[in-house]
Amino acid sequence: MTSAGMTSDAIATVATSADVLRHPGAGEHLLTAVEKERAARFRHESGRVDFIAAHILVRLCAAELLGVPATALTLAQHCPDCDKGDHGKPRLPDHPGIEVSLSHTKGVVAAAAGHRPIGVDVELTDRGGTLLDVAPRVLAAAELRQVREHADPARAFLRLWVRKESLIKIGRTTLDGLAAVDLSGLPLDLPGGGPLLSTFEGLQLLDWVDEAHGAAVAAACEVAPRVVALDAL
Repeated sequence: MTSAGMTSDAIATVATSADVLRHPGAGEHLLTAVEKERAARFRHESGRVDFIAAHILVRLCAAELLGVPATALTLAQHCPDCDKGDHGKPRLPDHPGIEVSLSHTKGVVAAAAGHRPIGVDVELTDRGGTLLDVAPRVLAAAELRQVREHADPARAFLRLWVRKESLIKIGRTTLDGLAAVDLSGLPLDLPGGGPLLSTFEGLQLLDWVDEAHGAAVAAACEVAPRVVALDAL
């Protein structure tokens, strides 16, 4: 991590949805009409709140990187498969040189922004046991052996899962191609909870555990992302 106040080509952050919505620069006024319509589709209020918080947090990250207010940023999404603009990879149409990524789970959101392609993923650490059921379908053979031999298989799998999800977000793989991505050469255990910076096929993979929020996070970029706290945005 880089100390506060220093510039970086890429930044990432994680926070609870509630904390994001309490941020002085937050508010649904930041959202586009499309985002508001998508938020209204959620059947459960918790899902709506997480969606809104993630879409606000990614603006705060990009605003910090650009040195502009979040109100000056418009977030759009586009799916190349169906050509619709209400989902897909997020982008800033007015700032094509800035890449953004967001992720949300139950009550916790993560976001990242960079001058190069970037991907971020967050999962609650207590979800590892549930996600472990899909391990044989998404892990390479060597990864599966690592997980099964680990003292805490659920936590080990979760580390691989967030790493691979960050690679999906950056466009290096797809959900169907996860088993072909072999990350077994990277450490599974983070020093003191992290952060741990690893290199994989020209990418910098940053892993950390946000113990305060019970979340495992991974960010992938061509340059090492800097982790920033919400109150610094």
